[in-house]
Amino acid sequence: MLKVDAIVIGSGIGGLVTAAMLARYGKRVLICESHTLPGGAAHSFSRQGFHFDSGPSFYCGLADPTSLNPLTQVLTLLGESLETIPYDPLGHYHFPEGTFPIYGNSEKYRETIAQITPRGAEEFARLERLFLELYAAMREIPTIVLRSDWQLIPLLIGRYGRSLLKFLPLLGMLQSSVGNVMDRTVRDPWVRRLIDLECFLLSGLKARETIAPEVALMFGERSRVPIDYPIGGSGAIIAALVRGLQRWGGELRLGCHVDRILVEAGRVKGVKLRSGEVIAAPIVISNATIWDTYGKLLPPEDLPPAYRQQSLATPAVDSFMHLHLGIRADGLEGLTGHHVVLHDGDRDLTEPGNTCMISIPSVWDADLAPPGHHVVHAYTLEPFAGWERDETYANRKQVRSQPLFRALERVIPDIRERIALELIGTPLTHARFLRRYQGTYGPAIAAGKGTFPGIHTPISGLYRVGDSTMPGIGVPAVAASGILCANTLVEPERVFQCKIKN
Repeated sequence: MLKVDAIVIGSGIGGLVTAAMLARYGKRVLICESHTLPGGAAHSFSRQGFHFDSGPSFYCGLADPTSLNPLTQVLTLLGESLETIPYDPLGHYHFPEGTFPIYGNSEKYRETIAQITPRGAEEFARLERLFLELYAAMREIPTIVLRSDWQLIPLLIGRYGRSLLKFLPLLGMLQSSVGNVMDRTVRDPWVRRLIDLECFLLSGLKARETIAPEVALMFGERSRVPIDYPIGGSGAIIAALVRGLQRWGGELRLGCHVDRILVEAGRVKGVKLRSGEVIAAPIVISNATIWDTYGKLLPPEDLPPAYRQQSLATPAVDSFMHLHLGIRADGLEGLTGHHVVLHDGDRDLTEPGNTCMISIPSVWDADLAPPGHHVVHAYTLEPFAGWERDETYANRKQVRSQPLFRALERVIPDIRERIALELIGTPLTHARFLRRYQGTYGPAIAAGKGTFPGIHTPISGLYRVGDSTMPGIGVPAVAASGILCANTLVEPERVFQCKIKN
């Protein structure tokens, strides 16, 4: 029987960060990934010479060692780096009344808002100052040293006592929603809708449900460090994390499906694979969702009934419809890479099909597409309920993808005539290829209406990482969950030893 120090189930960014950091700390770590590609929701895939991001496409500070981006801090710890392409504006928002460029540069951003609503720009500036004050305090304590156990308190007091004092006047914001902070400063309806949209893109929820530190990090990072895209796409990020894992002695097994987490007398003993192989370890870390971990990987008797029932009842963000297109690029000079289209301003922006996100990363990295072509990734919320692979499936895919095509026509009017390759993904596609409960991107826990469960579980030796543990559905949140978990499993001195060496 193979024995290791820790087993990580799933190679999403949360799982890769956890495993690579534990390997860096000297642990013998094995990742079991059921897919044939690593990366989870952030993996890349190729078709007919087109190279697509499956999920995230917007990043800040990937090549800036001073960035607060937890992923950047992890890569630095592992001795890895990424080649990136900086750009600004970061994108364009297409509202029914017109198109609005979004800049990382704060001054340009405010100037653009002022062209639409001068009063709103002044209100936005006051809101931005509040968030940047919180961001400045957050910069004092690097995420890479944080942990999720009792040793966090003496660590913060002993090493970062003065920095903690800067949080005192901001304590009200730490657990506050963006909506509550916005109510103090912003009355302009256009700016309020803008903030709602920014929050939705960040967390899957509007301002009233999004916690303030998420937006503070977003505003601070994109105004202070480069907005950049990794050459090679999101797959380049995954490759760097895998290199870091293997560089420090960790192992990744692909096509390795965990059938069950083994528990005896309330303590983890290892995992059993679908092949029948048993791997022993005193630590198991699940990068699967909360619903998949507690509903599929553990039998009901291994968890307290009330805890299991409450966990499985956690509300989930809807899944998505996706378009991955390869298109002809002739005549598209000056095309920009990120776009968000709001079809109807009178409908809720979270309504499926109403807000559509578009990424065209080949405008930065031409090697992602064959010569003379672009890759396009467009997506919008779509509920899982009602989707079945029956005789109506192909037609329903076409019907439900039409809001995405209409959104793309706001950017490239003749997009349909340019298509060389068309792939349509549904919630069933997500559930199948990402091994995710109902194809969701994580819990829909609103600020002030519940807390995320964190990395700990009632089973000794079993931990969880990923978007079911931290607020936010983006890369920084899942990377941070991996940092917290890895650091919790070693002594603080070991964390600082490795940090100093880098």
